[in-house]
Amino acid sequence: MTTPASDAVAELSYEQARDELVRVVQALESGGASLEESLALWERGNALAERCEQWLQGAKARLDAARATAPAEGAAEA
Repeated sequence: MTTPASDAVAELSYEQARDELVRVVQALESGGASLEESLALWERGNALAERCEQWLQGAKARLDAARATAPAEGAAEA
């Protein structure tokens, strides 16, 4: 089940998600949040980390696809 917050994370670019994740980690490490706030930050951080992973996996798949077609294109030109 998706929530409006998770939908918003799904719209973030890699850089946006990474930068927000850094801020979330810093907020958690500062130790000034209540338990409830810390749980909300952790959940947000987890969603952001998953979004970054999606971007990285997508980039890897694109690179793998480019590598797989590069030799075939080079052979066709020769």
